Amino acid sequence: MKIAVEGCCHGHLDDIYGRIEQLERQNGYRVDLVLICGDFQAMRTQADLSCMAAPQKYLKMGDFSKYYTGEKVAPIPTIIIGGNHEASNYLRELYHGGFLAPNMYYLGAAGVVQFNGIRVAGLSGIYQYHDYKLGHYERLPYDRNSIKSVYHVRQYDVQRILQLSPVDICLSHDWPQSIEQHGDYDDLMQRKPHFRPDAETGKLGSPPLLEVLKTLRPSWWFSGHMHTRFEAAFKHEGPASTTEASSGGVVARETERAEIEMDPEDVKEDGERRQKLASAHQTPSIDHFRSGANETKFLALDKCLPDRDYLEIIDYPAPQSSDPPKLTFDTEWLGIVRATHEYFSRAKTQEPLPPESILRPMIEENIHWVKEYVGESRDITEVQEFTATSRGPDSAFRGHRFPQREWDTIP
Repeated sequence: MKIAVEGCCHGHLDDIYGRIEQLERQNGYRVDLVLICGDFQAMRTQADLSCMAAPQKYLKMGDFSKYYTGEKVAPIPTIIIGGNHEASNYLRELYHGGFLAPNMYYLGAAGVVQFNGIRVAGLSGIYQYHDYKLGHYERLPYDRNSIKSVYHVRQYDVQRILQLSPVDICLSHDWPQSIEQHGDYDDLMQRKPHFRPDAETGKLGSPPLLEVLKTLRPSWWFSGHMHTRFEAAFKHEGPASTTEASSGGVVARETERAEIEMDPEDVKEDGERRQKLASAHQTPSIDHFRSGANETKFLALDKCLPDRDYLEIIDYPAPQSSDPPKLTFDTEWLGIVRATHEYFSRAKTQEPLPPESILRPMIEENIHWVKEYVGESRDITEVQEFTATSRGPDSAFRGHRFPQREWDTIP
């Protein structure tokens, strides 16, 4: 299966799809899936621009509204995570993930789906220590602080991702902390000398993402954010713990790279039930025993600009051979979401998840529930569909002030 990976989108969907089509014609292959590593900028209407944290000169509608209104349709299934320059109000509507537009699936603040059996996990946003342990308290209209904190990664979402068994591909906007030490460090510092102070003090990248990398052990990890191409190989300590064969494997990267022109820039369950779960013997879900890679190939990509490395085509072996490929829910992830939903906080205070001895049986119970009442690897399109929540751009709009909505649709 051929997968196109893109760094920072910045609203230039036409150029991205156009370049992929050009590569397909030149090389005689078909791209099956597109992955976008943040700064997607899903602007439906001018009001969405007021919910993006960016200097005024970068507040532009971009191409997304054409795909949102149906003027255009994404020619290839596209999976997306959020970055730090987003229509945060719209992404918040789909906190648990969903279709931003037809054929464009957002993984949510944290999420996992399968594409022909390939497990793709993602975490949206970037890390800031002062917001990390807070709840998702932000409300419209955003003020000058919440317009930024709304896209900051939360410990709650990271803790949920950490409950997963190994995945095949992981997407993030931030880089995992210290990943620069596992590639050509000198070349990176020469090209990006302003990275050096943070790199030398261990501050370059996200500490939570490093923990996720070590836990999920994906075959590939893709990122954006830093506006440069960088390759690394992260060797995991110890053998992968598993009782089953992985659906991943060694993947070959295409040597050709693509560049295009782009402008820059609440109800708790009682303790008695939990203790019962903790002491009960349950057979773990089969998903819990997937293997992880011994080495993760890391690739960061640039934003769309002339002569920049923002697009990569890779080959990845798909465990399933459906044609057209199927986008399905990940059974294990649905079990994790259902088990942890009661801890979701819309206040600044965020209760931590319970200890492993309590949480793991809760998750296993909910995985079994999902299998019984939802089904394994359920086709997402049988359950979710795209629904417009805005009329699209206002052709009569003039000026530079973009009023925010006073409401939003929250999970």
